Amino acid sequence: MTMLKPLDAAWLYVDTTETPMHVGCLAIFSLPADAPEGFINTLFEHLRDTPSFAAPFNQRLKNPGLKGVLPTWETAYKIDLDYHLRHSALPRPGGERELGVLISRLHSHPMDFNRPLWEAHIIEGLEHGRFALYMKMHHSLVDGVGGMRMLQKMMVPDPKASALPPPWAIGRGPRTRTPTPRGPLMQMLKQAVRQQFETAPQVGKALGRLVTEHFKRANSAEALPFSGPASILNRRVSGQRRFATQYYPLDRVKAVAKAVGVTVNDVFLGLCAGAMRRYLDEIQALPEQPLTAGIPVSIRPADDDETGNAISFIIANLNTHLADPLTRLHSIHRSTEVAKQHLQQLPKAGLENYTALFMAPFILQLLAGLGGKTRPMFNVTISNVPGPTEPLYFNGARLEQMYPVSLLSHGQGLNITVVSYAGQFNVGLTGCRDTLPHMQRLAVYMGEELDTLEQLAGLKRKPARRATTPRRKSAAGR
Repeated sequence: MTMLKPLDAAWLYVDTTETPMHVGCLAIFSLPADAPEGFINTLFEHLRDTPSFAAPFNQRLKNPGLKGVLPTWETAYKIDLDYHLRHSALPRPGGERELGVLISRLHSHPMDFNRPLWEAHIIEGLEHGRFALYMKMHHSLVDGVGGMRMLQKMMVPDPKASALPPPWAIGRGPRTRTPTPRGPLMQMLKQAVRQQFETAPQVGKALGRLVTEHFKRANSAEALPFSGPASILNRRVSGQRRFATQYYPLDRVKAVAKAVGVTVNDVFLGLCAGAMRRYLDEIQALPEQPLTAGIPVSIRPADDDETGNAISFIIANLNTHLADPLTRLHSIHRSTEVAKQHLQQLPKAGLENYTALFMAPFILQLLAGLGGKTRPMFNVTISNVPGPTEPLYFNGARLEQMYPVSLLSHGQGLNITVVSYAGQFNVGLTGCRDTLPHMQRLAVYMGEELDTLEQLAGLKRKPARRATTPRRKSAAGR
């Protein structure tokens, strides 16, 4: 039996029918050049014939009815793989739109808390000889970086490798931390108390600086909690999701960052800000005040294969009130620099405590049922997750793209997450179907914003022709 860390447990506390707290990944593969007829059926049977389960795929809630009180994990020894592993097909030839519709529907379904909290779906019928793997897992079990590392473990750079095990047979891999001695609950409490005392002064100072800035507004570049305006992005959400994708060569984003003198993540935030400004202006819902972004920051060591969440947060000003894309991008850069400096002043041992206290108003807002009814802590969640740097294969099938599929909550109707992979910059946009009309246009506008930034930075002579109606060969989901 394992008690959950406070941040892991928080995702269970706020899980409802309208706000299921699972995250997912959509991986698209191409068939091997010499793939025989029935390759996907054979692959599915191979996965189905691997009924061994490693942590966290063999963990389930001990008392699902008490998930909002004191959640604990227990090991499940009887797992129905036919429930967790599904085989679906699109009408051939399935395009990006049809795939997006299916992923939107699959991601809208809540999870069964009486079972281990994960699902895997093999999807065939994609055009150009491709198929997809969609996996989802509850956020209390994994964060974005941890999930990406687990998925990577099932793939190899060798296209000839075969009989590779599925992710549920590998799990998080060997534990890198020292096993907990007898009396785990007491040991955990002692460690938590010790860390609280050791890091309390630094954490207190950090939070004090935030409060001081909030009232003095001494640094206009810093985005503070609850400083963003109420917007259409911050209303109550339904349980139905809409998913869209977009991707670019990573070199394009890096070239803009180098030319302008900002970071790759700043350019990503600039693409999001420009797309949201245009989208909200079109539907006559652009606030006069600039929108803010809550940005998860991984604090997971490179050699840490543990599951659970190892993240902190910063808040950045997206400067959506500024019309000029370059001015907006430079302002975003100043905001993120201030936020990162604030976080870097904390000791590593105090980051989890700081995150728990920093995010407490957000979690309490949701627990009290005030999400979407009061001013948001930030307007939109935007994440950047580093992925594999070289092409990977699973039993001979090449991984072509991978896209993150994220969660929403009341007051947070849009999530934009990017994953880098083998020179690609793959963006997944998850939105509330009933709150954001034509949300998939954001994917198109992000691409056009990149074209504009390249032109303004002197990297392109001709700007891309702006579409009057959304055209989305690379964007999926309606």
